[in-house]
Formats: sequence, C-alpha cells, structure tokens
Amino acid sequence: MGHREDLLEGAKRCLMEKGFARTTARDIVKESGTNLASIGYHYGSKDLLLAQAYIALVEEHSDDFDRGGELSAPAGSLERFHEVWANVIDTMGKPGSIWHLGMELMVIGDKMPAARDFVAQAQREGGRGVIPMFMGGEEPPADDPSVDTLGKFYMALMSGIIAQHMLDPETAPTADELTEGLRQLVDAAVRASSQA
Repeated sequence: MGHREDLLEGAKRCLMEKGFARTTARDIVKESGTNLASIGYHYGSKDLLLAQAYIALVEEHSDDFDRGGELSAPAGSLERFHEVWANVIDTMGKPGSIWHLGMELMVIGDKMPAARDFVAQAQREGGRGVIPMFMGGEEPPADDPSVDTLGKFYMALMSGIIAQHMLDPETAPTADELTEGLRQLVDAAVRASSQA
C-alpha cells in the first residue's frame, strides 16, 4: 500500500477508537506509519481524510444490509422492507458498530464543516445506493427523481433509526414495528384515496 491507502486505513482505525472529535492528525500519522505532510498532499486536510474514512467504513458495512445481494423477499414488497431493515438494525447491535460516528458528526459538524459537507454529499449517493436494496433493479442514475424521493426517504429513516438506537436501543424501532407502521400508513392512504 502507498501513503494514501495507509492514511485511509489508519484514519479508519482512529475513528473506531477515538471518533471524529478526539482524533488528531498525529494519531493518524502514528497509526498509519506515514507523515503529517502526507495528509495534506493526499486528502487536503485531516477532516477530509476522516470524512473519507467514515464513508469507507459505511461502504464496508453496506453489504450487511442486503446480505451481499442475497435478499429473499420480492423487490418492492413489505417483506423486502422488513428484511432490509432487520439487516440494518442488526448491524447497530454488533460490537464495533460504526453508527455512533454518524451521530457524532451531526453534533459536531459545525466544528468540522469540510467533513460534514463531504459526508452530506455522500449521503445522497447513499440514498441512491439503497434504492435497489428495497426496490430491486440497478441503482438509478444520479439525476433520477427517485434519488430525491425514495433515496431521501430511506436515508431519513436510517438517520432516525440510528439516533433512536444510539439513545435507547431497548426501545428503538424494530423491523417488525417499522413494517407495521408502514403497513398502517399505506392502508390509511388507500382508504383516504378511495373515499375521495
């Protein structure tokens, strides 16, 4: 590996151990075996390096959401909705869960604007990437309207579930509860439109 990859791996380890706020550039250098100048050269700043390290950690865990493409429920069904959320929620309870990092960045984002802005851009891509998990098919093009509707819907659910799970995992929503809530919402919308 070169310095760029070493820095990214070192930053990922630092994030998991210390989080965004407590990780220093010197921590990353020590963990990666590189030098301070390498951070600026390859990533522009420590904050941008940490943001890219966080996105890399999320991408590494995203295969857990759809079990590496091995979902069994039909695309677009309530069963698929349940299956994906059960997988996502399962990742939150595992040791070494990365989800606390996203919450930390939301809280301290004004102190790390470059990292916040980088992750915010990646979040839209994340929404684009989760659409096929629920709906089947391929990722829609970046300019497809579903990225700003379905993608944002799923990411809003994700953020809310993470926040609730971090605050109180005992009462955080389960996949069963989410699916039943969606079922009730759909049933109410169908009833309302048939009465209109």
